[in-house]
Amino acid sequence: MPRPGTTTFGGHVRRLRSEKGMGQRELARALDVSPSYLNDIEKDKRVAPRPELVRAMADILEADAERIFDLAGRSRNAIPPDVGELVLDNPDIVGLLRAIADYGLNGAEIRRIKETMMASNTRVLIIAAGLGSRMRSYTENKPKCLLDFGGKTLLQRQLSVYKACGAKDIALVRGYKKDKIKYKGIRYHENPNFENNNILNSIFCAEDEINGHVIVAYSDILFEDHVVRRLLDSEHDISIVVDIDWKGTYVGRKQHPIDEAENVIFDANNNVVNIGKILTDKRDVHGEFIGMMKLTPRGAEIFKRHFHRAKALYWGKPFQRAETFEKAYLTDMIQEMADLGVPVHCVIIERGWKEIDTVEDYEKALLEFEE
Repeated sequence: MPRPGTTTFGGHVRRLRSEKGMGQRELARALDVSPSYLNDIEKDKRVAPRPELVRAMADILEADAERIFDLAGRSRNAIPPDVGELVLDNPDIVGLLRAIADYGLNGAEIRRIKETMMASNTRVLIIAAGLGSRMRSYTENKPKCLLDFGGKTLLQRQLSVYKACGAKDIALVRGYKKDKIKYKGIRYHENPNFENNNILNSIFCAEDEINGHVIVAYSDILFEDHVVRRLLDSEHDISIVVDIDWKGTYVGRKQHPIDEAENVIFDANNNVVNIGKILTDKRDVHGEFIGMMKLTPRGAEIFKRHFHRAKALYWGKPFQRAETFEKAYLTDMIQEMADLGVPVHCVIIERGWKEIDTVEDYEKALLEFEE
């Protein structure tokens, strides 16, 4: 029997099913098993089922695949079943495992290898189509991402951080003054309707890029490399970066007051409950979304599926907090998924970034570069 307080395979499946609003019989039908068998699984009266059934559960419940397979392995007191399949499908993995054992690599060294592999196989999609209308005195002739910060543009500073973290596969969505953005080594996509839509639809002007491991990020934020590294470390299918030490950045900020922050309220598992320009209570566990999200291959498929479902239902109609779906923000899509029970994990940071949304933000940031 599991120790009190530990998460079990059955308990995890039961919780995921409840969050999806599925009855036990409904899930049993979808899995083509008997309700009594599923009931025994959820009550931990049976060990985890065969790998193909675990995978079906992960798909139907939109679960973190690594988490559910790890719990399945623990249930059977064995190696997670997906790991056995990986070794059978890729025999060279055995040599790698033996090399790790032979050289006595410790946990930190193994994590560094994993981080390097993850970063080199993660593309970055930067959204830079907007008008920057709140900064017209500076953006009349160029996009906001080309503003100068200490001899480098905002975009150059972003690219430097991504590349320092090992993420060198970069794509970008252009719109306003698109011909001004012409750095080499970037794949460009165009949003011809940038004046009439918003970030969410800009993202899907580059839908071909939303495959595999991908970071999707705003183009108007300055950030340090530890922010990107923390995000790359996340193994959740859909992860967003949330700053819990954010209120101090709004002191004296008049052109972008605190009630315009993209707040995130999250639960005990660090999953999004509410997100957007919302009021928060002092009892809420919350922070500010910085405008950076990471998707695994599975997360990318979930994100695209929910976008197209919502687009078919809400085009030309109100959607979450947006006047119409066309005007939706990324936060509206995240809220929609959270409402439907899709886990959106919050990667927690404390400072290390700043938003450049107004003239006030820009001129304040320039002073720091001069120092």
